Amino acid sequence: MVQALAQAYLTPEEYLALERQATTKSEYLRGEVFAMAGASRKHTIIAANVLSQLVLQLKGHPCTVHGSDLRVKVRPSGLYTYPDVVVVCGRAQFEDRHQDTLLNPTVIMEILSPSTDSYDRGAKFAHYRTLTSLSDYLLIAQASATVEHYARQPDGKWLLSTYDGLEAVVPLPALGCELPLAELYDKIEWPGEVLISTSLRLVREPAASYESDEAEFALRPGPPAWPR
Repeated sequence: MVQALAQAYLTPEEYLALERQATTKSEYLRGEVFAMAGASRKHTIIAANVLSQLVLQLKGHPCTVHGSDLRVKVRPSGLYTYPDVVVVCGRAQFEDRHQDTLLNPTVIMEILSPSTDSYDRGAKFAHYRTLTSLSDYLLIAQASATVEHYARQPDGKWLLSTYDGLEAVVPLPALGCELPLAELYDKIEWPGEVLISTSLRLVREPAASYESDEAEFALRPGPPAWPR
């Protein structure tokens, strides 16, 4: 998904100035810029389905829905990135007058691919967890009808719920809506038989696995780029 560019280290201000003129998107972390690859057809279909469901269900609610063109800054760690789907409830906070770099996302969703799977689950989630505004983090698979939903608990720990099969429905109490997997995967062609509902697993992970770790922020944002 991302690949470090061969160039001198940049300040955040220099990165933003270049990014606002660029025709492609790049992530930024601690002076380094990482080019982002394009998305697969399946990825774009799923993203469009998720966005349409959220826009429809949040109509009249004090929440706005954004696609991958909205940049997010993880202020505690300094990562600038472009989540696949972002929801912000209440008043959006931006880094500067351009209002193109969001600081307070409520829900973030990433669509997994072979090139981003480990990054989205590991280093990137470690960054996201430092956002005090973030209540929910969803990982949406492409290879199967599967959604992993991490929800922040009152004690600050994260509860993982995994939803499998086209008959499953992901509840999002923080937004007052729910996401049927049949709608998220509409028009996706599966090899073999159409998936049927299998199971819902609730797993409370050990707290230590999801506590912020400053050492993780030294990791590069992701693996070498190839299409998502």
